[in-house]
Amino acid sequence: MQAKGSALKITVATILIVGTVLYLAISGAKDSKSYYVTIGEMQNMGQKAYTRNLRVAGNVKPGSIHRVGTHAQFVLLELGHELPVQYAGTEPPPDTFKDDAQALAMGHLGRDGVFQANQLQAKCASKYAPVQPGQKKALVAPTASLVR
Repeated sequence: MQAKGSALKITVATILIVGTVLYLAISGAKDSKSYYVTIGEMQNMGQKAYTRNLRVAGNVKPGSIHRVGTHAQFVLLELGHELPVQYAGTEPPPDTFKDDAQALAMGHLGRDGVFQANQLQAKCASKYAPVQPGQKKALVAPTASLVR
């Protein structure tokens, strides 16, 4: 009779542990999920824009960057839409974060209309621009492993 009671306790404990692990995995995946939207799409999302983790991209409006330590305030532009962003990450904005740079802000939209970003990525606008007529392409030196 004791063996039957022990097996039942082990079964119940296993079900509780597996259930707890599944719940934590599902809720963790839901919390870490973020939606990529344009500024225009975000402005048309209604109440959903305030409750979801979002990723929004655009170009940094010239003259809008105000840095204080690891924080920054700026405006993103995308197809005629503007979005004020307040970045409060643990890392300072990247070196490529400048006027007219393409930037990707990750966070959520505040009720005041300011996007609260906790992550920020940027790439230099001039670095990825196509070569203009009359300019020379940069040459890459061969690596030592190719020379015999």
